[in-house]
Amino acid sequence: MKQKNIILGFGLLILTLSAALATAQTGGIGKEVGAKKRLADGDEYLIPQQELFRTGASLFNAIWTPQEGGGRPLTKGVGAPLSDPSNPLIFPRNFNRVSAPDANSCAGCHNQPASGGGGDIVANVFVLGQRFDFATFDGVDTVPTGGTFDESGAATTLDTIANSRATTSMFGSGYLEMLARQMTADLQDIRASIPPGGSANLVSKGVSFGLLQRNLDGTWDTSAVEGLAAPSLRSTGVGDPPNLIVRPFHQASAVISLREFTNNAYNHHHGIQTSERFGDGTDPDGDGFVDEMNRAEVTAVSVYQAALPVPGRVIPSDPGIRRAIWLGEQRFAEIGCADCHIQALPLDNWGWFFSEPNPYNPAGNLQRGEQADLNVNLNSKFFPLPRLSEDLATKTTFVPAYTDMKLHDITSGPDDPNRESLNMHFAAGSDEFFAGNSRFLTKRLWGVGNSGPYFHHGKYTTMREAILAHAGEAIDSRVAFENLPDNERDSVIEFLKSLQTLPAGTESLVIDDEGRTVQWPPQGAL
Repeated sequence: MKQKNIILGFGLLILTLSAALATAQTGGIGKEVGAKKRLADGDEYLIPQQELFRTGASLFNAIWTPQEGGGRPLTKGVGAPLSDPSNPLIFPRNFNRVSAPDANSCAGCHNQPASGGGGDIVANVFVLGQRFDFATFDGVDTVPTGGTFDESGAATTLDTIANSRATTSMFGSGYLEMLARQMTADLQDIRASIPPGGSANLVSKGVSFGLLQRNLDGTWDTSAVEGLAAPSLRSTGVGDPPNLIVRPFHQASAVISLREFTNNAYNHHHGIQTSERFGDGTDPDGDGFVDEMNRAEVTAVSVYQAALPVPGRVIPSDPGIRRAIWLGEQRFAEIGCADCHIQALPLDNWGWFFSEPNPYNPAGNLQRGEQADLNVNLNSKFFPLPRLSEDLATKTTFVPAYTDMKLHDITSGPDDPNRESLNMHFAAGSDEFFAGNSRFLTKRLWGVGNSGPYFHHGKYTTMREAILAHAGEAIDSRVAFENLPDNERDSVIEFLKSLQTLPAGTESLVIDDEGRTVQWPPQGAL
């Protein structure tokens, strides 16, 4: 009863403070908010798409405050109630680097070399730390997932409470989501063609995802499928086949769409609850604010990320460096790096038109059919340059992201420090969850030259360190790299250094160090 009274009293206090703030802020005088331009649902169809992009940018860059719903006093970053609601996340517990809220702004982490990009190791996110109320590592707090002890009752450390991940650049991410959608559709079409007792190779855009088999009783055998996350392979029987969804976001391939990424991140990092995930008119975190971000605004932020410029190439004018880049590019392919870091994948059938919502969105995110689709031409030069271009004859845009969109195990085994202590694809507290993770999406190398640090954890300062850390499925390529002459290893690094996010407004995808357009690959001998 005492705990219930504490909770009710806290809720009344928050509501009273919110009402007072609302009264004090009439007319905007004295108001301190980060999101100064807001949308109403429906506006996403009425305003020009360039304006929708700019509004999404302002929301992405906004520094959210408690006067607009920032913070989540009574809920975790996973959206569930606190394990100990008598100890709400208000000052001095309103921010926590490990369990979050851990940032005021999306751009607080995604900022290198500009808004929407990656981040230094100081901006690492502690994935799965948000299932704790407030990480303290204090043995006195015995509440499971309260401050120290996990679901099994074990005391955690900084290395075991969460998976530390480097902030990923979102430049070009709309093209990546569309590639994943098309690949998913291909794999599902192949699945639909398999009769009981049959099997088929799962291949999309020249990328093999292994073999899907069907048992005589109609159930599914995914044991020979490769490169997909566990949620994409789950099946409960004949009427529930594996969905085979290619998940392009999160470094362990956990998120399907930019919209899902946005709905999750705003709650996790900032304590901003979107109405489409938490329900219209609800206040699950008890801060006195409802509808902290509406559907139109989630669409705006998703479109902003989708329509960010694409990375390109910087080829310095120095002849020696140019020769090294060209040699390194060739050796990169010859030693097998390009087998996974595929230079470009095709978006066919007008696939450069990004649409909201994603047809494969999970529950808690806008679903296809709940509103009219919003279509955005990612190749349009009305959005910030540079852009990709299309071949209208083949209805194809090639996306030079240097990835195969698959998960791979490039660690050396259970004791490899590059493994993660937790597996986010399984229920928290399960044996599979605590067994850890060693599979990661093939790093998208476009932009890698100016988006360090490297590897999923960001603990490698140089690309050379990251290459030499490759093991497991990548061991042959790593050994081949080690066996190259010194000048050829250096040339591979120069090639990777050329893959950069370009200065704002750059029209060409390949430029020299003075910003002039460069023809690449080079013609003739260098």
